[in-house]
Order: sequence, then structure tokens, then C-alpha cells
Amino acid sequence: MKKTIFSLMAFTAFSSAIYAQTPDIKIGAKAGVNFANVTDGDMKTGFHVGGLVEIFINEKFSVQPELLYSTQGAKANNKISELKLDYINVPIMAKYYVMEGLSVQAGPQVAFLMKAESEISSVGGIPVTGTFDIKDSLNTVDFGVNFGAGYELPMGVFAEARYNLGLTKLPKEGGDYKNSVIQISVGYKF
Repeated sequence: MKKTIFSLMAFTAFSSAIYAQTPDIKIGAKAGVNFANVTDGDMKTGFHVGGLVEIFINEKFSVQPELLYSTQGAKANNKISELKLDYINVPIMAKYYVMEGLSVQAGPQVAFLMKAESEISSVGGIPVTGTFDIKDSLNTVDFGVNFGAGYELPMGVFAEARYNLGLTKLPKEGGDYKNSVIQISVGYKF
């Protein structure tokens, strides 16, 4: 009988210890605006939308993988063409909470090119409209790094600002053009 009680107490203590070490997990969704360009291009406005999972390591530190659909690209300096790039972005952010609700974050990102078009509005000063699929001439995987900050209200509503610096050149051959994106997001965590 003593062995049974001791075993039950040990099991309860062990189970409680395991539960206490289980990280707090929040699942959420976010959406927002992108201000994107590529090296030497002008800003193009787009959007992003997706989901996230925030896994707390302790009260101050968490890891947040995300899955986002993101429209990026750039406008040419001469305003006659626009580069339209659609990506599936997978950032993995390390977040440090400076104070309750306020975090700074950084982490790597891999992005998968889904669609790439060049839209032209004039050639040699002559108004011409055309859209061309250029995906085959671009690298379809883009590695980058993100830096940002965010604030979350106790009810789960949050806002974030983030900068993504692409490390992979876009064209398979030629130029050294890379993605550069500022993202402003709002979302909700459950």
C-alpha cells in the first residue's frame, strides 16, 4: 500500500514538473501592408497575410514561426515598369520581451516565389501595356533576415513593424538585385 501511495505521489510530482516545463503556446493570424522594393528600385505597396505560432521558452523569450503570403516587387525608377512578385514567406522569429507586451525580434526567413510578372506601361516613350511572366528567369527561393518590434495587448491584439533584407539575388543571371521589404502588421493571438 505504501508503495502504491509513494508511486502515485511520485507520478503526480513528475507529471506536474513536466506540465510546468511545457512552453506556453499561442496561435494567431496577421495581415498588413508591405512597402517593397528591390536594389535600385522604387517602393511598391503590397500586402501580406498568414498565420503564426508563438512558443514561449520563458517569460521574456519566445520563438515564432510564421507562414505568410506576401506580395512584393518594385517599380522602376522611370515609372514605366513594375515588378510583381508573390511569395510564400516562412520567417522564424526569436522574440525578446523588453517589458510586458513590447518585444524586439529578429530571425531568418526563407521565401518561395509563387508568381513573378513584369508589367510595362511604355516602351521608348510610346504608351504600351503588357504583362510578362518572368518566373523562369528568377531564383525561386530567397533567403533573408528580419528585424523588428511589436506590441501585444493583454487581450491578444498585436501590431508589428518589421524589415526584411533579402540575401539571395533575384535574377538567375546578371544583376545583383535583392528584395527589401518593410512590413506593418496587425493581428490576433488566441
